[in-house]
Amino acid sequence: MARSTDRPHSETGGGKPVRMSTRAFLRTSDGVAIDAVYEPGAAVYDTSGTLSAHPVFVVAHGFTGAVDRPHVRRIAAAFTRYGGVVTFSFRGHGRSGGHSTVGDREVLDLTEAVAWARSHGHARVVTVGFSMGGSVVLRHAALHPRQTDAVVSVSSPARWYYRGTAPMRRLHWLVTRPEGRVVGRYGFRTRIHHRDWNPVPLSPVEAVRRMAPTPLLIVHGDADGYFPVDHPRMLAAAAGDQGELWLEPGMGHAEHAAGDGLLARIGEWGVGRAG
Repeated sequence: MARSTDRPHSETGGGKPVRMSTRAFLRTSDGVAIDAVYEPGAAVYDTSGTLSAHPVFVVAHGFTGAVDRPHVRRIAAAFTRYGGVVTFSFRGHGRSGGHSTVGDREVLDLTEAVAWARSHGHARVVTVGFSMGGSVVLRHAALHPRQTDAVVSVSSPARWYYRGTAPMRRLHWLVTRPEGRVVGRYGFRTRIHHRDWNPVPLSPVEAVRRMAPTPLLIVHGDADGYFPVDHPRMLAAAAGDQGELWLEPGMGHAEHAAGDGLLARIGEWGVGRAG
């Protein structure tokens, strides 16, 4: 269920309605309020106001991101060329309620965002996740196979508890130590849950094995400082014929490293696969 915070605008130009963005708080099945924004983008309406067959891209940001962060807005703007776009803040991030569970219960947040995206009239949904969000879109597709038509996972880990790089060791300190969670709250504006996972959620690589036949695109940079290239290769091997791997030369990690050209290619892939 969504509670609107910003009223949508509807104007008529040239005999056709022009739809503007809508902002709302969504309520997850465990009662967390999720701040979300819908933009119709390139979606075309006929004179009766009926939405065309353009897909909607639901963007799942990385850890410490939020719907109003400039890098998330840049991603959204790129995808509006290819369809509607829903962006949202995961629990514990931005104006959303709750505390981050770093990829576990965030699947519930994505589930509501996808349902809200469809409520705007789009018949096809493409989920696009970055880093933590990349693992969430994989688990969402495995647990809710009929909710999404195509999945893009960018800079995702393949397995949990990875500490093989300095950035990941710092992230584990941030999440697992009380003083780290204070830094997360005040330094990164991210409220992190103090409890360990129990049970441990389905791993990304296991989720990929359960996703078929949903089309999957795995995008990863060969200069990613968080997760080396064995992670995307594990995911691609698990995906088999249903998956496609783009190993991007010189690309770093997640949203900040995704250039405009790559985002355009992802948008085109989503339009082509979410048929």
